[in-house]
Amino acid sequence: MVDTRLKETSFLNAGLRITITDEREEEPHVSEHHYEGGIKEFVRQLNIRRVAMHSEVIHVQGSREIELGDVSVELALQWSDAFSESIQCYTNIIRNKDGGTHFSGLKGALTRSVNKYAKDRNLLKGSALSGEDVREGLTAIVSVKHPDPSFSSQTKDKLVSSEVTGIVDSIVYEKLGEFFEENPSVARQIVEKGLLASKAREAAKKARDLTRRKGVLEGGGLPGKLADCQSRDPAECEIYLVEGDSAGGSAKTGRDRRIQAILPLRGKILNVERQKRNLVKVFQNNEIQTMIRAFGAGVGNNPEDEGAFDTEKMRYSRIIIMTDADIDGAHIRTLMMTFLWRFMRPAITGGHVYIAQPPLYQLSKGRTSKYAFSDEERDLIIAEMKADNPATKIGVQRYKGLGEMNPDQLWDTTMNPETRTMLKVTVQDAESSDRMFEILMGEDVPDRRAFIEKYAKEVTNLDI
Repeated sequence: MVDTRLKETSFLNAGLRITITDEREEEPHVSEHHYEGGIKEFVRQLNIRRVAMHSEVIHVQGSREIELGDVSVELALQWSDAFSESIQCYTNIIRNKDGGTHFSGLKGALTRSVNKYAKDRNLLKGSALSGEDVREGLTAIVSVKHPDPSFSSQTKDKLVSSEVTGIVDSIVYEKLGEFFEENPSVARQIVEKGLLASKAREAAKKARDLTRRKGVLEGGGLPGKLADCQSRDPAECEIYLVEGDSAGGSAKTGRDRRIQAILPLRGKILNVERQKRNLVKVFQNNEIQTMIRAFGAGVGNNPEDEGAFDTEKMRYSRIIIMTDADIDGAHIRTLMMTFLWRFMRPAITGGHVYIAQPPLYQLSKGRTSKYAFSDEERDLIIAEMKADNPATKIGVQRYKGLGEMNPDQLWDTTMNPETRTMLKVTVQDAESSDRMFEILMGEDVPDRRAFIEKYAKEVTNLDI
């Protein structure tokens, strides 16, 4: 964390050289951070695994005088083929993770300047581009230096100095307009990307409208394969996304019908990371439509979009992914996580997504059975069972699929709230998580190969 913070500081102060030596190990590790390009290099690094729409990172600088002194603004931005926007805001080199008035000023200036350029050159075939269309695929760093900034809390997560909105807006609008005039080919690419985003957004809206329910508690519109729970209190309800009809059948029989809903999903859902230009295909996928309808909370990460995912509308407070303990199960789980990250991210960041932990082994000695959730636990249980008689024969069953388990076994080991173990999905660094999905599930094969080669030796559970 210290090294990351110092690297960030170096980016935000072009030319600053910071050296850190970690002497905790026998061999000291030295890291040096020095970026002559400042936040322009910051943006390039963030976009390193994306296809940039224009090679040059746009750089904007300016300042305005207020009563207490000067407020300076620096901005670096570049559009890529990414799904969503990635904008980081700083005040006096402190990260404001919730944005604030500098973010508001940036958004307004971007939308106005792109639309003005497009309108002046008759590039718009209909209504003006929305802010979401303009910012799709945008990576940007906005850094403000202020003599006396105000924040919403002591953690400084959000800048609330009201004068900053107008300052950032005017500087960015003026400088970006000049850049567009001097670089018409780049400006046209940005407009064309916004137009494509607008068409895709409209097509996706029509497709997802087919999945929208009339109300949270209404029965109409729910997918037929969903075995819903009896309770209508979202706080106590949970839904299991189960791989396959066989496992779904066991889960439906073994569950607590009052609070547990079961949604069996057939096969592997669409890899949405490879559908950046075909959102209609995403929303027309049967399994994805089924999940959207079952959750009842909309779809999309941008809260400004109509019908965006809203955790307050969720029919279930916990979404639990339950797949087989093998390679295919891990792949299906990753595909589901990719969809949730790209289109229902608030469910993850809000702590509503869990991964079920079914046992790997059933160990039997006579009429006694125990379950093991890892190889280490298996060995310990076998040792305990053989403690009195080393020659005792222990039956070992390796579960490859949830369908192999009887309903009562599935309940006892995986679904009983009193005894089960689940992994809660949390996010420490959204940017790193975003890049990880791009590497693992995107179209960049060399990057994925390099990642696998780097971390292959750390794999501890791999089915051959």
